[in-house]
Amino acid sequence: MTVITVIPNEEKCPEGATIEVEPGISICDALLSNGIEIEHACEKSCACTTCHVYVREGFDSLEESSEDEDDYLDKAWGLDMDSRLSCQAIVGDEPLTIEIPRYTINMVSEIH
Repeated sequence: MTVITVIPNEEKCPEGATIEVEPGISICDALLSNGIEIEHACEKSCACTTCHVYVREGFDSLEESSEDEDDYLDKAWGLDMDSRLSCQAIVGDEPLTIEIPRYTINMVSEIH
C-alpha cells in the first residue's frame, strides 16, 4: 500500500487526510475512492485541468507526464513545477503528499 497525504484544502478536504491505496491507481481515483471530491470534468480523459494537483512530495516517483498532459497543464491555474493532472499521475510505491489548488480555470464540475 502507498500512503498519500492530502494537505488541508478549505473546500475539498478541510481537515486534510492520510489515505492508503494500491499502487497503479491514478491520484484522482485514489482521492475519489477515499471521499475527497476532486473535480474531474472530462471524466478523467486528459481533456481539461479540473483535476490539477501539486505533488509536494514524491513527485519523482511518478512516471513522466505525457505531451498531452503537459499541454493541458499549461492552461491550469497556478501551474508550478510540482503540478500534475491527477487523472494521469499513477501512484507508485513511494509516499506522496498532494495539495489541491484553491481554484481551477474550468467552471464545469461533475460534482452535482
